[in-house]
Amino acid sequence: MKIVVECYAGYRGDQEPRAFTIGSQRLEVLSVEDRWNGPDYRYFRVRASDGDTYVLRHDEGAEAWTLGAFRRGR
Repeated sequence: MKIVVECYAGYRGDQEPRAFTIGSQRLEVLSVEDRWNGPDYRYFRVRASDGDTYVLRHDEGAEAWTLGAFRRGR
């Protein structure tokens, strides 16, 4: 599922998600719990303002973001 992600580029220039929109719902990223690189993508596991956890996948070559996974909060 494609999503719109608002990012912050730190001093190293690496993009980090700060908020994202799924459909018409905008969610703030409360924390980046993990990040890792895959062969073609960068992944971020984030806790969002709705209490749920999402895995956001960034295709740096295409400059596109997709939702990789979702887990409902407790």
